[in-house]
Amino acid sequence: MPPIIEVQNLTHIYSAGTPFERTALNKVSFSAQQGEFLGIIGHTGSGKSTLIQHLNGLLKPNDGRVLFAGEDIWKDKAFTRQVRHRVGLVFQYPEYQLFEETVYRDIAFGPKNMGLSDEEIDKRVRRAAGFVGISDEQMEKSPFELSGGQKRRVAIAGVIAMEPEVLILDEPAAGLDPAGRDAVLQNIRAYQKAQNATIIMVSHSMEEAAALADRLIVMKDGSIDMIGTPEDVFRQADRITAMGLAVPKVTQVFRRLRELGLDVPENVYTLQQAKAALLSLKGGGRRA
Repeated sequence: MPPIIEVQNLTHIYSAGTPFERTALNKVSFSAQQGEFLGIIGHTGSGKSTLIQHLNGLLKPNDGRVLFAGEDIWKDKAFTRQVRHRVGLVFQYPEYQLFEETVYRDIAFGPKNMGLSDEEIDKRVRRAAGFVGISDEQMEKSPFELSGGQKRRVAIAGVIAMEPEVLILDEPAAGLDPAGRDAVLQNIRAYQKAQNATIIMVSHSMEEAAALADRLIVMKDGSIDMIGTPEDVFRQADRITAMGLAVPKVTQVFRRLRELGLDVPENVYTLQQAKAALLSLKGGGRRA
């Protein structure tokens, strides 16, 4: 089977042919498999947001192709429209796009535009609300009565209700308190597992990227600088920090422990790995 998403030599130039011409993406290529969790990290202006807007046809490339299940998403208008339902995109701070009178109607907006029956719309709305932890009581409220974290979950549910095979999220936990952040990320994981969906997530949080992603794409100046597992990427801490990015805090701590002579692994990037590594030291650690 072909990858669910494949990007081939993608180039995007803003204001082409004018004095303001700027190359935002330069020959970017990668693929994502069905069910994979792909993280995208990079400095501000590295091309992350431009890239994800190509994946469901919001932007059209100047050169190169985006394939969905092996077919060019721009092969015809009908297929492009279909892809926009099958590849869901959640922008940063999506709660600012809520506008309906009730939570239910906001979540139902996408499925209604797909031309589904009322019965199917209702099933999808309630299923999506269940994924993100929105209660029946909250469904009848105005979305503007909810907390910031609850609004974020409603906005994500509105995209999930279309049941996309690929869910793309731009900083889904930005601006939330720790409890709200953890809830939203757990909701995304729940949807991925239940639907075997592909998740592509842009994040500035190295901790989120390390804990959630199967693979990471590191963007720099409109190109892919690195791609690999979190272990592969964060093992190259000097290269990451030279880009103006940070490695996860727990990775920084373990690097310092090694400098102090403790025989701990260098490829620690999650709290679970840190716990296992420290427990293995057995009584305070061995000197390297």
